[in-house]
Amino acid sequence: MGDKDTGRKRGNRTCRPGCGACCIALSISSPIPGMPDGKPAGVRCVQLSDENLCLIYDSPERPDVCARLKPSADICGDSREEALRLLGQMEEETAPNAG
Repeated sequence: MGDKDTGRKRGNRTCRPGCGACCIALSISSPIPGMPDGKPAGVRCVQLSDENLCLIYDSPERPDVCARLKPSADICGDSREEALRLLGQMEEETAPNAG
């Protein structure tokens, strides 16, 4: 695993240092320490530090959905802002239809 200066390695790609877009844009339905009901899309995870690093990254308490998410160009883009936009769009496209 990398540190806050180099990002964190996930699969074959490294997370952008200080990004945290996936910890904000995506909804998480499983419990998170400090968020027992998960979190809605667009809400900052309580486990995201001021430096936009996951505080439970190496913990067994980290939700499986977080551990399975792998950074890629189609969800991370070229910047944190683009990642927030792409992930937000993905969240909207996969949300259950209101009805």
